[in-house]
Amino acid sequence: MLRQRMAIVAVAGLMALTQPVTAQQTDTAGTAPTEVVAAESDSLAGDLTPEELIGTDDMAALDEMQAGGGLHIKLKQKFIEGSAGFMSLVALCLVLGLAFCIERIIYLTLSEINAKRLLTDIEKRVQQDDIEGAKTICRDTRGPVASICYQGLMHIHEPMDAVERSIVSYGSVQTAKLEKGCSWIRLFIAIAPSLGFLGTVIGMVMAFDQIQEAGDIGPTIVASGMKVALITTIFGIVVALILQVFYNYVLSKIEHLTSQMEESDVTLLDIITQYQLHRP
Repeated sequence: MLRQRMAIVAVAGLMALTQPVTAQQTDTAGTAPTEVVAAESDSLAGDLTPEELIGTDDMAALDEMQAGGGLHIKLKQKFIEGSAGFMSLVALCLVLGLAFCIERIIYLTLSEINAKRLLTDIEKRVQQDDIEGAKTICRDTRGPVASICYQGLMHIHEPMDAVERSIVSYGSVQTAKLEKGCSWIRLFIAIAPSLGFLGTVIGMVMAFDQIQEAGDIGPTIVASGMKVALITTIFGIVVALILQVFYNYVLSKIEHLTSQMEESDVTLLDIITQYQLHRP
């Protein structure tokens, strides 16, 4: 009996000792995979760069959002801050000025020709006494140089004084055509900064009105009016600078064509003089 009781007590004690161990092993087996996965994820996240984690495109979009948008968004924002109604006048000057500049550039570019080749062909025709053929060459060629040569050939049988007066007079007409529209470009170049300075005065008046209403001078009160003043001035000056660059390019092309016309006039007069001297 004593042996049976001791055996029962031993078995009970053994069962009591083995149950906590088994529960502990079960808990460890159930939680270990989660802890290992979390540890591995943290290790991988620490080794990767931000671009690799969320993607390069997403990082670019995030940087753009943090920077406040692109250049066009910033310009639009400043345009609105400078009083959209008033800034529209400055923008209108830019659009109209560029329209005149582009029209002049296209016209002057189409007016450029190889003047030396034209005069060489005219000289060959005149030496062959083919005046009508020389006129046809001038009619089929675009530009002011060909028009002046045609005008001179129309008076080839008249005295040299009459021929020279005709060429000079028609040259003045062609020069005026080259400079057509340039006065409008100069007008917009002058108006754009003037509108900017007008915006400065309006912004200062707005600032003083706000000071009068508030009865106090503070940075916040003055800032809005001063911002309008500075933004309109900046935009006006920028528009004037852009138009000035295009206008100088137009002037350079006009000067090139004018010098080409003058050289052609001299060469054409020499051709006509030689023709009249050797005419039977």
